[in-house]
Order: sequence, then structure tokens, then C-alpha cells
Amino acid sequence: MLAVIAGTGLLPKEVADRLSKRPLICAMEGSEPDCVDAEISFRLEHLGSFFTRLKSAGVTEVCLAGAVTRPPIDPSAIDAATLPLVPVIQAALGAGDDGALRAVMELIEQAGFSLRAAHEVAPDLLMSEGITTQVHPGELDKADVLRGAEVVAAMSAADIGQACAIRARQAIAVENIFGTNWMLQSLAARPDGQGGLLFKAPNPGQDRRADLPRYWAAYR
Repeated sequence: MLAVIAGTGLLPKEVADRLSKRPLICAMEGSEPDCVDAEISFRLEHLGSFFTRLKSAGVTEVCLAGAVTRPPIDPSAIDAATLPLVPVIQAALGAGDDGALRAVMELIEQAGFSLRAAHEVAPDLLMSEGITTQVHPGELDKADVLRGAEVVAAMSAADIGQACAIRARQAIAVENIFGTNWMLQSLAARPDGQGGLLFKAPNPGQDRRADLPRYWAAYR
């Protein structure tokens, strides 16, 4: 049986709708999904008990889908089943996005579950290869794509994001903890009022079972 730990956004619904058998939808308090109804909710302080509950329900596979925020931890609320996991949870909360996801995935696998990527569960979620925009990029845009790849690779070393905006081989915005949409909104305040190219891609060496971008390079 598959459990989807659902966050915000359309992805959890898109995954569930593509499956012949409905998965068990779960949600962490503070990051409840807005497009599907969760059957089980849990606090991070009760993560160990949540894993036990999944096993009791016959869950063998877990899929992470949707955006989540890092919740504050109430030490007094940590239950006995979660206490052994506290060092890893604390390290995850203090790490960058990729580091935090790796820690969470490690906990899930250590608990005895198989971790499934959203695009493994529902392969047609991924954008097809090729140019999907009405306006096709030219030679100058291709140079910006290459520059975007260099910028994202450099960002990966600091684990700060997967996206940037490029114009004339200059980085005019980079993703940070507030996410890609916030970065794009910040471009509205650009003093030159011009466009650019959005580049978003998995970080080099990223575990693609979670937080996989569904597009890699997009024109304007």
C-alpha cells in the first residue's frame, strides 16, 4: 500500500488522480494540503508514532508530494517513539532544502518503507523533452541557458535553491528559502523592466525522489 505525504500545491492531487487505487493521504500539521483531503495528520514531534501507524495500516511505500514548511519543534511534545529520531530531525531543520530532504528520506527508509518518487508513481507527470513554449529560444537564449546551469550548479554547493533568472548571461535573480514563485515575483521590481530566462533544474547529485523540478529551462 502506498502513502502520500502531501503538502500544498497540485502535485498530491495529480499523483492520487493517476493511481488506480487511492493512496493513503497523510499530512504534517502546519503544511496541510490544499487540493486533497488528508486521512491522517501528524505532528513532527510524533513522527515515530506516525511511522508505526502507517505500518499498522499496511503501508509499505511512501511518496513525498507537495510543498511543506519547516515547523517549530516543541520539545515537550516529543513522544517516546520519536525521541530516538530527534538528532536527525534537528539536523534536517537546520540544513538547506536538499540536506533536509535527504535526512527525511533517510528516516523514512530506516523505518522500513520504500520511498517512491512522484514521477515513478505517475510517470506522465514529467514534462516531455523538447521546446514546449510558443516562442522558441534563439542563440542568445541558449547562452543564457548554459549560464543558468552554471549558476544553479554553484548554488547547489551552498544548498540554497534550484532556480535562477538570467539575462545577457547575468544572474538577475536567484532562488532562496522563499522559493521559485517568490523569486519570480521579485522580478516585478526590476528597475530596467525587461524580461529574462528562467532556469530551473535538479541540483547536481540531487536525490530525485523528492523535490524534482517538473521543468528544467523555461523561456521568459
